[in-house]
Amino acid sequence: MSQAKVAILMGSDSDLPVLQHTFDTLTSLGVAFEARVLSAHRTPKETAAFIQESEQQGTEVFIAAAGLAAHLAGAVAANTVKPVIGIPLDAGSLGGFDALLSTVQMPGGTPVACTSIGKAGAVNAAFLAAQILALQDVALSQRLLEKRQSKKTALMDANTQLQQGLASPTKQAHV
Repeated sequence: MSQAKVAILMGSDSDLPVLQHTFDTLTSLGVAFEARVLSAHRTPKETAAFIQESEQQGTEVFIAAAGLAAHLAGAVAANTVKPVIGIPLDAGSLGGFDALLSTVQMPGGTPVACTSIGKAGAVNAAFLAAQILALQDVALSQRLLEKRQSKKTALMDANTQLQQGLASPTKQAHV
């Protein structure tokens, strides 16, 4: 029996390089997950069965990533009342815009939270899933706060280095 709190579905194995960012982010936060390659169009029965099995094993949040028609997140949402996060992927000539619209345009009552296209969306899907889980997990909430503080510290350090570089005599000559 799986202890995964997050189930990740991708429409194709070609999506793996982008989804690796989701895996890495969840791992860094200590969030257990499982992942499958399943398609809303090619394996609808298997997709529905996986969702049902995942729920029975304790999955709390689903993440679905797909490009082009990108119906996977909607298909997942149609089969669960758990939160579903969609990641639109750039898989065709429209730069992911087609997938974005397919993911975000859901009928009332069957919501999909949608992140941005590509890598940033993959990372944010992991953070959003963790934030949902953190509603009932104080330790995870603390890890999220620490991760955010770490990002802030790195940014402030970069700013300090920039300011020091701008204050040097060689830089002032260019002003």
